[in-house]
Amino acid sequence: MISRSERLTNYAILVLFATIALYPVLLILSTAFSPEQAGATGWVDVSNFGEAWTQGRFGSYMRTSAVVAVLVVGMSAVFSVMAGYAFGTMRFRGSEVIFYVLLLGIMVPAEALVVALYYDLEPMGLTNTLVAIVMPQVAQSVAFGTFWMRAYFRSSSREVVEAARLDGAGHWRTLWQVLVPMGRPAITTMLVLVFMWTWNEFLIPLVMATSEDLRTAPLGLAFFQGQYTAGTALLAAGATLVALPVVVLYLILQRHFIRGMVEGAVK
Repeated sequence: MISRSERLTNYAILVLFATIALYPVLLILSTAFSPEQAGATGWVDVSNFGEAWTQGRFGSYMRTSAVVAVLVVGMSAVFSVMAGYAFGTMRFRGSEVIFYVLLLGIMVPAEALVVALYYDLEPMGLTNTLVAIVMPQVAQSVAFGTFWMRAYFRSSSREVVEAARLDGAGHWRTLWQVLVPMGRPAITTMLVLVFMWTWNEFLIPLVMATSEDLRTAPLGLAFFQGQYTAGTALLAAGATLVALPVVVLYLILQRHFIRGMVEGAVK
């Protein structure tokens, strides 16, 4: 039985850590809504967002980020589900070795590979293209996604799989019509995480693409800071615009995301 003093202590600790976590966010938001010029009338200035959107060309940058995110998340999800099903439900020669080799994509940071990758893609004429931005991120995301989905498929109900087999379902039908609908929370959690990492990726677009038409939103924010303005209000407004899609997606899918994280922790 938890005493009242222990409960109050727990709440106090939670409030403290929540305050520490939310303070930078609230500071950026308050700066984004504050007037840019000293002596301006009013406490709230929403025109900062429109001005930052126009000056920083965030419409073009966020459209590029959206295309990259859709391609990376879509391909990573399909490949990860199929690879996770293979490693989680099948036993074949070298499966453990192949799986641990695949995990190098999680353990080796992109910073250690991006320069070598650039010189590999340059002779093929793939640098400064959408392919050079998307495919390295797909490879990284598939490594994590395979690890994540393998854990789900290994813990899935054997009885359900055997029942599907008795009904004449093959591997393809068992995967997409039985296990994938059951694993919606786990797949949703993977999608949110991959989307967040892809949207916030900075180094790979910076190295692989020099064209302004291929700049992603985080890269555009960095150029906006250096080229367009030194004002903190416009910069905070631009940062808010860049972070907004991730926040909106999480708010929409938070129930499935939290459920997937909790189920993964329990398993």
